[in-house]
Amino acid sequence: MLLSSALSTFRRAIRSLPADGRLTREELLIPELRLSADGLVETFYAPHNDYVHSSASLFIVGLTPGFTQMRIAYEAARHAMDQGLGDEAVCRKAKEAASFAGSLRANLNSMLDELGLPEYLGIRTSEALFGTERELLHTSSVLRYPVFVNRANYNGSRPGLLGTPSLRDTAVASITEELSVFPDLPFIIPLGIAVEGILRLLAEQGVLDARKCLWGFPHPSGANGHRHIQFAARKAEMKKSLRRYFS
Repeated sequence: MLLSSALSTFRRAIRSLPADGRLTREELLIPELRLSADGLVETFYAPHNDYVHSSASLFIVGLTPGFTQMRIAYEAARHAMDQGLGDEAVCRKAKEAASFAGSLRANLNSMLDELGLPEYLGIRTSEALFGTERELLHTSSVLRYPVFVNRANYNGSRPGLLGTPSLRDTAVASITEELSVFPDLPFIIPLGIAVEGILRLLAEQGVLDARKCLWGFPHPSGANGHRHIQFAARKAEMKKSLRRYFS
């Protein structure tokens, strides 16, 4: 299902993007696709997180789409539009292509496999969640649309997500709206400290059940140079949490 009708507003701008080749920052970080700007902090539209797999068993939540995900989402959306697909199908195609795309997805799958998650879901590997078993998985971000600081991917710390009211309030409102569409809330894996901070805030407010979250999962981005140490330190507790939930 679609969370918003925003795509219809941006269809013309997307159709006007270059038709061939890989899209660049100069082609995508443009006023026609920008949602807001506050100093060096800019938010741009991207179509993939407008689609929700509302029957998913697993919900993996990131911070905000990086430029790689944004680019892939636009390329997939443009191709889907060329096929004459409607808004929901366009957003779904974009999500399937762009969700945690690149090395981020490979790192994430490796960590999930090491925790033994596939066994609990009845699948062979976590990679299948982004392929043949896609209906089991919903992915999104607490900041649904791509946020950049001085045109670089926002990392949640400069400025701090919880300490910046405009970003914190946007994140809380966005993820609360998304959680509300699930008839039965799936198991949630927040990626990284900043995302976990938002979900813990929602748990304190009673928006979600803290027992349905896997706390302590490091952000799998290659930019997180400490992820291996963080993962090793928390691995045993996370495996215990998975056993407790799925049993």
